[in-house]
Amino acid sequence: MDLLKGLKYNLKGLLVGLKTPKLLFLGMARLLLVVLFAVALSGVVLYWHQELLNLVWAMPESNWLVLLWKMVSWLVSLLLILVSGVFSYLLAQLVFALFIMDFMSRITEKMVTGGEQSAWQSGLPALVLFLLKQEIPRVILPMAFLAAVTVAGFFTPFGPLVAVVSSAAAAAILAWDNTDLIPARRMVPFRQRFLFFRQHILFHVGFGLWFLVPWLNILFLSFAPVGGALYYLETEKKRLDC
Repeated sequence: MDLLKGLKYNLKGLLVGLKTPKLLFLGMARLLLVVLFAVALSGVVLYWHQELLNLVWAMPESNWLVLLWKMVSWLVSLLLILVSGVFSYLLAQLVFALFIMDFMSRITEKMVTGGEQSAWQSGLPALVLFLLKQEIPRVILPMAFLAAVTVAGFFTPFGPLVAVVSSAAAAAILAWDNTDLIPARRMVPFRQRFLFFRQHILFHVGFGLWFLVPWLNILFLSFAPVGGALYYLETEKKRLDC
């Protein structure tokens, strides 16, 4: 079953990554980036928390209101720290997606096939323009779908079902980030890459289920490019052998 295969390949990628020094180093780099960004942004919030609150609510003169003001100030600071954590994740993911994920997929491809296929010979400007043109719909389409599902949850009586659907969709989209690395690098057109995603949707849902587990999700996300590359290469080999 494709759903179970997705779970298996993400776990397989994690185990391969932990056993391979280069992959282990790159995978743990993402965790370090998250921590560094989180510490830096949280430090800024704590240092400027009073000034930030004054922008919303100036300190009152009443002693009772001052006490309430201080409680609100730290609640606001806590909220900002949580927000900074989210931004830290996004910043680290941006760096991770642009560089480290691609490096990990390249290393995995070399381990499996003995080499790598890339479109770099077309020239860096051509590659950048192609990827921009292909990645814009790849970002917009999933986000539009998730937004539509989320809105449907507010205005329909099917909230629990919507929550399940949106979670499965988020898992599949995160998984696609990893199985799409090799074809994107080979400059495969977006239409073909999206077709691959649709044809293996249950695999992507299963692959991404690990990302919904608190704490473990960071570890699996760090090494998911390995499992995604392994699956794509195996699928490609089966297709060519037919």
